[in-house]
Amino acid sequence: MGTNNKKRPHHLKWAFSIMMAAILLLNLAGCSGSKNNEAKTDTEAAFNREGLPIVNEPITLDVLTVRWGNMGDTFLQNQWLKDLEKETNVKINWQIMSSNDWGEQKSIMLASGTLPDIIFGDIVFSDSDIVNNLSYFRPLDDYIDQYMPNLKAALEETPEMKKMSTFPDGKIYSLPARLPSRPKASIQPIINQTWLDKLGLDVPDNTDELYEVFKAFKDKDPNGNGKADEIPVSGSGNISMDLLNPFGITDINANSMMVIDNEPVYYPVTENYKEAIKWAHKLYSEGLIDQEIFTQDSTMSTAKHQNPDAALIGFSNQWVPDAVFGKWKDQYIAIPSIAGPDGKRYQGGEPQGMSLRRNEFLITTSNKHPEVSARWADQFYTNEASIQNFWGAIGTVIQKNDDGTFTLMNPPEGTSADAWYWEQSVRDFGPKYVSPSFEKNIILDETTGDGLKLVIDKLGSDYVTTPFPNVMYSAEEFQELPTLTTDIDGFVGTTRAKWISEGNIDAEWDAYVKKLNDMGLERLIEIRKEAYQRYISVK
Repeated sequence: MGTNNKKRPHHLKWAFSIMMAAILLLNLAGCSGSKNNEAKTDTEAAFNREGLPIVNEPITLDVLTVRWGNMGDTFLQNQWLKDLEKETNVKINWQIMSSNDWGEQKSIMLASGTLPDIIFGDIVFSDSDIVNNLSYFRPLDDYIDQYMPNLKAALEETPEMKKMSTFPDGKIYSLPARLPSRPKASIQPIINQTWLDKLGLDVPDNTDELYEVFKAFKDKDPNGNGKADEIPVSGSGNISMDLLNPFGITDINANSMMVIDNEPVYYPVTENYKEAIKWAHKLYSEGLIDQEIFTQDSTMSTAKHQNPDAALIGFSNQWVPDAVFGKWKDQYIAIPSIAGPDGKRYQGGEPQGMSLRRNEFLITTSNKHPEVSARWADQFYTNEASIQNFWGAIGTVIQKNDDGTFTLMNPPEGTSADAWYWEQSVRDFGPKYVSPSFEKNIILDETTGDGLKLVIDKLGSDYVTTPFPNVMYSAEEFQELPTLTTDIDGFVGTTRAKWISEGNIDAEWDAYVKKLNDMGLERLIEIRKEAYQRYISVK
């Protein structure tokens, strides 16, 4: 037939081509118009664009996730995950790695280019890992549009998720998450209430009152052991930037950037920062800040916070009051954000809630079932799925009530709530979305864990500043950034320690700013601003 075809007149060949094209189009139309809207995957298992199961015949996907330390695979007993496999016909071959040795394994995997079908959880690959290896990952915009109605609705309700997930080329390669019942405020001031009571002092409201409380803590033996061993403020390596919050300095991403009047600002060269350091020097020079704060490591600092004989530390900035104080934890309370010299309060955090994550789910280019993978991931983006993948399954960890509310059960005896949640779920990792309007249906124990943090949050949530967002950098920017930040951050940190311990900031300020500019500060700020502009321009 091929030989005869060559001898056909041109107009007959043209007619034959049109006829074959028409037959092909009719076949395609017939497939897409079938009742159950099926298409064939590479395994010839029928794929359903809507409804469950996702595929009519079971298929297996390889999914890599990383867990903290020795957490292991207990989360696989989560009943929701078990039910998902039955309902979707998508069987998961979980490849579970420990964070302890993932760094080396990751380098080998990226160098070889041999990746599993799906990457699950933002601990697996960082922004730079993904940006520098984009050829390994599928752009997901079309999959979201065609196969992920739950995620699509979430992105419309919370546009910030789309902004933070859009890469410099304008595409989405990794999927975001919104965790449930997260606070707006990050680290809150924590003070020793027992010491305040013993000395007849009120909770300090502003920096002047805090200074007077610190002096009383140091001089008046509030722990009652007859020794002058009280330390109002301690820490390790450098001063906590949260101590400088009252001066308008907040930095939840530890990149020395803030957004002030809708403009990115590098705060270590601002007047606010200078005044904050002067105040910290005053505290240090009077022995109100641990004199070993710049030389001791975290082990030494922890030993002081948990000293077995008597409480030694008066004040700290922590997530919750019982975070670091060991047997003395019940002496401490969270207090409202401290007012600064301008009378205002500034609190580090996220006005929309500290709940948004990216890089929680990636589909690799070696994955032969991207549509199936996208639909599988979309099952995680409902309210009920998300709370079960953050705390644990309904019936195991969560009680579903007749009135539409959900109550977290108490953990087994001898287990903390947080440890139980990690055991029973993927917890912080993986795709999930809880709508802000749904959170009123979640009933948490206000005396511990996540529920306690939401109670504490009321002390600072009204004062949360707008943080410099979690922007995305290009491969070229990632090449420049490490050199710039290593030199600049190092110099800023050592200079901060020197000024707090020795003073003299006014005399040395101009030379400090000049040296930062010589190190490339202007270029660093330019990179940050360009990334910020890309971020806010995403629609």
